[in-house]
Amino acid sequence: MRYYFILFFLAIISGKMYCQEFDNYFTGNALRFDFMFSGNKIKTVLYPGSMKEEPGWAGPRPVSVNPNAGGNFIFELFDKQDEKLIYRNGFNTLFQEWQTTSEAEKIERSFYEVIRMPFPKNKCNLVISKREKDGSFTILYSGEVNPTDYFIIREKTADVRSSRIYGSNDPSVSVDLAFIAEGYTESQMNKFRQDVKTMADALFSEAPFKEYKDKFNIWAVEAISQESGTDIPGEHIYVNTALNSTFYTFDLDRYLTTTDMKAVHDYAAVVPYDNIIVLINSEKYGGGGVYNYYSGTSTDHPASRIVFIHEFGHGFAGLADEYYNSTVAYNDFYPLNYEPWEPNITTLVDFRQKWTPAIKDGVPVPTPEEEKYKNVVGLFEGGGYSAKGIYRPEIDCRMRSNGPKGFCSVCSNAIIKAIEYYTSQE
Repeated sequence: MRYYFILFFLAIISGKMYCQEFDNYFTGNALRFDFMFSGNKIKTVLYPGSMKEEPGWAGPRPVSVNPNAGGNFIFELFDKQDEKLIYRNGFNTLFQEWQTTSEAEKIERSFYEVIRMPFPKNKCNLVISKREKDGSFTILYSGEVNPTDYFIIREKTADVRSSRIYGSNDPSVSVDLAFIAEGYTESQMNKFRQDVKTMADALFSEAPFKEYKDKFNIWAVEAISQESGTDIPGEHIYVNTALNSTFYTFDLDRYLTTTDMKAVHDYAAVVPYDNIIVLINSEKYGGGGVYNYYSGTSTDHPASRIVFIHEFGHGFAGLADEYYNSTVAYNDFYPLNYEPWEPNITTLVDFRQKWTPAIKDGVPVPTPEEEKYKNVVGLFEGGGYSAKGIYRPEIDCRMRSNGPKGFCSVCSNAIIKAIEYYTSQE
């Protein structure tokens, strides 16, 4: 285990983009690893569950190790024969968010989790690590993956209809987004497909996505719910839906999520995908986005399209919230004595790794919120749910507000890096 841990840090320090001949190590299908995160505010325990082979790995073939992998958790696959790191990516979870709530100080809870990687040809070692606040990593799990193991589940995907709404590219050189229906009955699937198109059109109307529209494939997965809508516990509304979504996540009325990651991934597997979007058939304002986990939004509120773009910034590019004057359920989400990994906020502990080169000469640091600095990259105080001690790149951004301003240049650069990773052909 120690050897693999050393390899991980050598990869970080060298800064190299590890590239392998994909076909030497992977079959072209996907390996799904299901597990549980359990614990409380200070304890994180991983309990392994099942492994499953799924069709159609959509990720990039030339670059199987994400050079920009962020996230509060990292998972890596090491080929056991030549001891080489052949896959790495990062992710966040609702469990980690829950750990910052007041409830986590009192009780322990468990959350179902899923990670996905290309299916290996040879025996491998899977390592899952937690990113500590100081940037170091603690290994939570290390175990063998034997591709011939008969306990790896090999069953048909869910029997649901799916369709390609946009795009015609090979998934290996595209960003493939799986939109899954939630709270749509069988008779409402025409509405769902139109809602997918509406959200995709909104995404492609905003930079930098509009410049990369031809790099995306948009898929619609018609998960049928018994009832229309979603749970709203604060209003005593409960409905039977495919993905068991709910408002009032962490008792925050606008936070709309699901913890049923098994169902989410069972449905997503019917199409090739890099990222998952859950569309919830509701008029109530709300949504949620978690990095490499999923993004979700209600569909019929006037602000739904903008909310979706914001949440997708979380789920796709790992962008942090830049607002600080709205109610949240978290306590000290970003400790001020550590540098957050997200690319668009800083505590100044290690600002050099962020957007320092983008600040032009003559721009004061910190930067006052004055009209002359509108749309200028600087260092503006307030972000990450805190008015003091956390800084953002520009006065306004899609990650701060639902106003007319789209993504700032720093957030746009992070999105472009994510797009280029998934669409790489070299």
